[in-house]
Amino acid sequence: MDFYGRKNLWKFFLFLFAILIGLVTLFYTESFLRDLRNEEVKKVNQWANAMTFIQRADDQTNLALAIQIIQSNTTIPIIQTDANDSVINTNNLKHPRSNEAAFLREKVQEMKEAGNFIEVNFAPNQKNIIYYENSTLLTKLRFYPIVLLVVISLFILVAYFAFSGARKAEQNQVWNGLAKETAHQIGTPLSSLMGWLELLKMQNGDPEMVREMEKDIKRLETITNRFSKIGSQPALQKTDMLLSTKQAVEYLRNRSPKKIDVNCYLPYEPVYAEVNLPLFEWVIENLVRNAIDAIEGEGTIDVSLSSTDKNIQIDVKDTGKGIPAPKLNSVFRPGFSTKKRGWGLGLSLAKRIIEDYHRGRIFVADSIVNEGTTFRILLPRISF
Repeated sequence: MDFYGRKNLWKFFLFLFAILIGLVTLFYTESFLRDLRNEEVKKVNQWANAMTFIQRADDQTNLALAIQIIQSNTTIPIIQTDANDSVINTNNLKHPRSNEAAFLREKVQEMKEAGNFIEVNFAPNQKNIIYYENSTLLTKLRFYPIVLLVVISLFILVAYFAFSGARKAEQNQVWNGLAKETAHQIGTPLSSLMGWLELLKMQNGDPEMVREMEKDIKRLETITNRFSKIGSQPALQKTDMLLSTKQAVEYLRNRSPKKIDVNCYLPYEPVYAEVNLPLFEWVIENLVRNAIDAIEGEGTIDVSLSSTDKNIQIDVKDTGKGIPAPKLNSVFRPGFSTKKRGWGLGLSLAKRIIEDYHRGRIFVADSIVNEGTTFRILLPRISF
């Protein structure tokens, strides 16, 4: 399992842990609310008993305790009706329409359907019904754990994205610094090589050797130029994509194993896009090199360019070992590599160059294990 696989596994366990905490919180809160509701039902029964006591009392009866019980209920909404559901009395109905008969009938029906009522017999032939519902406090508490979980989730989400963004910025800064330092380090021996090459020319060295050395030095200059551009917004220029793609492929064709055929299929008419040529050629070369590494033995690499009115499409297709489906979403992640000695940075940098710098797209168009892979680049096309 690679680094990102382990990282995703930890994320999965953290997600399960968060769900477990949420379920425990909801269970505990529901148990707490159930106890509160039972206490409120007891208060309603006490209220009903106090009302019954007052109804049955005579002039000599001390009503102080019953009145105190009735007055102590300041939170539980209550509607008292007769046997025919005609409203006799209300208590704690804090609603603008609490004095309207239609509203009271609706509330009585709601409470009856919820089963929130107590039948009280004041006399042998006199029955009242006490309807009630949860207090405002209990209703708020019922939604409290949900609101709490939402707030905590939003906080965790914001913190996660902030932390991820900070880490990504830090990683980008490290890689940018590494790239610029690499360009700087290459520059010193490159200048020396250029001096030795001039000395070799003055001493009438082998012309073929001089030409090949010039090619390699120009190659090193190109690489240095590419590394120096990492971390800064490169300048884009209108470029003939037919010619630039051909040059990138030709360079690698002459340096690829003889048993691998590197083909380039281009249209007859030039097509144009705004690109940074050194970086674009880097992407093509990286895809072709990866294709070469993916081919075990003999094989073929086809680089094709086509266009529509809006886009330029470049496909790099190989007959290599292919990419397993579970790994398709990981190929562009930094550190992911199927090679024993790979750093896993090539495709990550290619994605950054194409999508961040050139406003295009790069993705795996198709891949079949033991048959091959096709990488596709889409760039905005511009008119001549």
